[in-house]
Amino acid sequence: MDLLRVVYRHYRLPFIGILLLSLASAGLGISVIAFINRYLIEHISEPMMVLPQFLGLVLLLMAITLASQLSMTTLGHYFVYQLRNKIIKQILDTDIIRLEQLGSAKLQASLSSDIRNITIAFVRLPELIQGVILTIGAAAYLSWLSPGILAVTAISLIITILGSWYLVSHVYRHLNHVRTAEDQLYKNYQSVIDGRNELALNRDRAKALYELTYQTNASTYRRHIILADTFHLSAVNWSNIMMLAAIGLVFFLANSLGWANSNVAATFSLTLLFLRTPLLQAVGAIPTLLSAQVAFNQLRSLELAEYETGFEVNRIKSSWQTLEFREVHFQYPQTDDKPGFDVGPISLTIHNGEQLFLIGGNGSGKSTFAKLLTGLYTPSSGSVLLDGAMIDIANRQAYRQLFSSVFTDFHLFDELLGPKGEQADPALVEIWLNHLNMKEKLNFDGERITNIQLSQGQKKRLALLLAIAEERDFVLLDEWAADQDPQFRRVFYHELLNYLREMGKTVLAISHDDHYFEKADRLIEMNKGKLTELSGQERALASQDAVSKLG
Repeated sequence: MDLLRVVYRHYRLPFIGILLLSLASAGLGISVIAFINRYLIEHISEPMMVLPQFLGLVLLLMAITLASQLSMTTLGHYFVYQLRNKIIKQILDTDIIRLEQLGSAKLQASLSSDIRNITIAFVRLPELIQGVILTIGAAAYLSWLSPGILAVTAISLIITILGSWYLVSHVYRHLNHVRTAEDQLYKNYQSVIDGRNELALNRDRAKALYELTYQTNASTYRRHIILADTFHLSAVNWSNIMMLAAIGLVFFLANSLGWANSNVAATFSLTLLFLRTPLLQAVGAIPTLLSAQVAFNQLRSLELAEYETGFEVNRIKSSWQTLEFREVHFQYPQTDDKPGFDVGPISLTIHNGEQLFLIGGNGSGKSTFAKLLTGLYTPSSGSVLLDGAMIDIANRQAYRQLFSSVFTDFHLFDELLGPKGEQADPALVEIWLNHLNMKEKLNFDGERITNIQLSQGQKKRLALLLAIAEERDFVLLDEWAADQDPQFRRVFYHELLNYLREMGKTVLAISHDDHYFEKADRLIEMNKGKLTELSGQERALASQDAVSKLG
């Protein structure tokens, strides 16, 4: 299994140590059986001496076995801890366009179900290792007692294992279907939670989502999980019954056919009974390992960025003068053999301290341009230059540090951070709490805001406060004023933008508020993926009749 190979590659010495402990445990287990055979079945001499030795062996076996299992479980949890950390870091380093392709439901399923399944597998892995090693050790001991009976018993066990493997292979197949169904269910959960308002207003849509989509996926999940459990339980019961049949076969060969005496038959039976629980546990552990392999494959299929430690980035000088787009073109990846929407080519030069308004209809490419501008998207062709220096993979992370943003789909964090992740400037925060009329609305616990359950307009004000606290050079606001009441919308255009200008901030505001277009230093328009700057009569017309143009 790829999963075990990865563990061995990264934790070779601990893994070898655990295997040695498992071998010691198996050896002690066989020693206990041999002790019983020699001193308790064949004859008992000096019972007062035998009993302490027997109890000592049993206690040592318990200690070594527990140490082996705990070591394997601890290693497994440590591996899962590192794996979870690695995936989170990879998500943080992965291009936004790739994360958008995957979708939040798939990522959440990987971080919850897949990680959980891998964790469960490592908890059960010691049972598999113990079962295999004990079986090998017991076979070696039994071959010394009676090779003939061992050969027949081995054939019986091989049939048992082959039957179990056949049943377990069906478990694996159905677990793959279960994992696929889980992705669909996570999407349904997200629709139910995020669309709660629309679903409450439209019972027909709620019914369609519940009966046609959710129940279909839930039924698929239920069918395959039941089939997986059915084959798993069949494998366990098959193994259980065949072990009992093997014991009966041993006594038949010994007593009826005379292949061995009763003492040897008793030892064989004792050994098989001793192996019964480890073998059943080993068979029971196989589906969890198979499920973990499915989960591991799912994690690899995410195709996230390569893992890198740390978050260090070089900082670009704040005294930059020009940011230039030179024939920049971007195309979304195709879906279902259909080409994705493309934007560009775009040529534009922005000067430090300017305030630009970007207008355009829905789907015209405004948000795509905003993500290209901030470095979240990488151009398919063309160049982005800062003071003549090209922005490429080597300095894109540093370039992004120029920007603070409030996108339309912003996430509202509850902690104020200043430059480089340090404490935000208390004086700056105080000033902007007053500017945003939020001083009486927010409760603080140090730098953490304890009440972020606000109206949408207030959430956007808080998001702007978070952006200002970062003290970045360039502020991007994606339809920020759209959720403000008319009075505060006027405050934004007449006062807040002036405050940002006084701070020396460069601002790009995506706006539909034609009444305030005159507040912009420059007005640019996106139309069907093409960017043009409006001036003179064109700008005057846009200001007078923006609504009709944006339809």
